[in-house]
Formats: sequence, C-alpha cells, structure tokens
Amino acid sequence: MYTVLIADDESEIVELLQLYLEKEYTILEATSGTQALKLIQNNKIDLAILDIMMPGMDGLQLLKRIREQYQFPVLFLSAKSQHHDKILGLELGADDYISKPFNPLEIVARVGAMLRRVYHFDAPVVEEKQSEQLVLGHLMLDRSQCLLYRSGQPVALTSTEFKILELLMEQPGRVFTRKRIYEAVWEDFYVYEDNSIMVHISNIREKIERDSKKPEYLRTIRGLGYKIEAPVEN
Repeated sequence: MYTVLIADDESEIVELLQLYLEKEYTILEATSGTQALKLIQNNKIDLAILDIMMPGMDGLQLLKRIREQYQFPVLFLSAKSQHHDKILGLELGADDYISKPFNPLEIVARVGAMLRRVYHFDAPVVEEKQSEQLVLGHLMLDRSQCLLYRSGQPVALTSTEFKILELLMEQPGRVFTRKRIYEAVWEDFYVYEDNSIMVHISNIREKIERDSKKPEYLRTIRGLGYKIEAPVEN
C-alpha cells in the first residue's frame, strides 16, 4: 500500500483528506513543516500533500528540503490562490497545485493520477529492453529507472518533469499543444489556461539545455505548443 503524507495545520483538513484517502493508502499526518520533514526522513513516502502556510517551516521551505534528497510527487494545497504562489511552488519542484476550498474527490483523483504516473502500476510490462530507453542527442531517458542522463550524467527530475519529457521524446519533432500535454501527463481534462505547463517546461530547460534562454532541444512553437528535437551539430 502506498504511503501518503498530509501536512496541514488545519486539523479539519487533515481529517477530511484522511477520511477520503485512508481506504486506499497508508496516511501519515503532520501539522507543521518540521514535523512533516521528520516523518519524511523516518518513513518511505510515496506522495505528499503540503499546505503552504504552516507554523515554523512553511510548505515552500519544506519543499526545498524535500527536493534536496527526494523525488516523490508533491501536491500543494493552500488557501493562497495568488498566481505568484502557484508559480513559485511549481518552480521549486511541486508537481501540482490545488487551492482551498476544494472538492475532496478531486484530491482523490489527483493523488491516484500522480501515483500512476510515477509508479506505473497500470502500465504494461515492457518486453523489449530497447524500448526502456529514449535517446535524443546527448539525452537518454531511462524508463526502467525513471532517470534522465545528459551526456552520461544523471539529471534529477520531478515526476511531472519526467512524464512531460517522456511524452515529448517519444515523438521528437512533433508539436504538442498545452492541452495535449496536460491531458496526457495529468490524466485529466484541460479546462482552463494557466502557467503550470510553462513553468514545468522552463524547469526542464534549466536541466537539459546548455543555455535555457537559447534552447537547442526543447522549443516553443508560438501559438501552438512545444516540441523537442536533437540540436543541429555545427
């Protein structure tokens, strides 16, 4: 059974989420960032739901500490709906973000989709070893280990970054719209325009490009979407 950490200083929120999630997952609870970090260090966490506003260490500070050592998916849950807070969370390595008030059934759906993306428990068994690796220029995406290598060096990706890159590298040269990326990676309907995908794309560029401001691999096609292709060698 997968273990989900819920960190929120509002006990009502924690109890509500536990009620909806405990039938499918082992739930660990924390009411502060410091307490949550101790649980992470002492337990195998498969996914974390973090509030931003917590006493002591807030959710953003906690996420920084998490990403220093761990790559499990993180869902931000916060009363803060300001645009810059959402973008900052994504830039720090969060995989998704939901604002309060929320529908607990949406949380259940998001958690299930995020775990499927990361741990592939609905995925068919890969029979050919060659298909486990996607190679493009100096990039090699190893599906069996969920790792990216750039010029032979491992590059840390969040689960969402990995799935976006996997989608693009499966069909190099094809332009993917934001709608197509969102529905394939988040496994949900794309109902509104926001900057989530753009932020994840920017984070990926920081990790794979020599100069993220002059991308050679991951290009923006104005008015259409994004595509990846091997750079032209001079």
